[in-house]
Amino acid sequence: MTPISDADSLALAKKHLERVQTSWDPPEWLDLSAYGLYALEAAVVAAALHPKVGVERSHWSKVDAARELATNHGLPDVADLMRALNEVRKSEAYGDVSAPRNLDPEEVASSVDEYVDAVSALFDDDE
Repeated sequence: MTPISDADSLALAKKHLERVQTSWDPPEWLDLSAYGLYALEAAVVAAALHPKVGVERSHWSKVDAARELATNHGLPDVADLMRALNEVRKSEAYGDVSAPRNLDPEEVASSVDEYVDAVSALFDDDE
């Protein structure tokens, strides 16, 4: 498999963000959680590749990278949101996991959008 570039990963994050933006009102939790998580993970990979932060293909590695990017590179901390979206996604898809009850769909969509924008700004700074 060909490794993905930081720019390709950012483009993928933006593609997933489009689905997020159409799934929060009215809330379609399966799409919002899945595509929100996918957008965040792709943005984390883009950001991690950009300053060469280590990240593996697993969900938990991406959560750890998100936390490191927040701590050491000034990006918003989305690690807890990634965990919550993963739980919602599993709850909606499989029904055997309880979903967090404190998520507001508009706030989720806004947080995903803000994170993708923050990662995009890393690339804009290079130009």
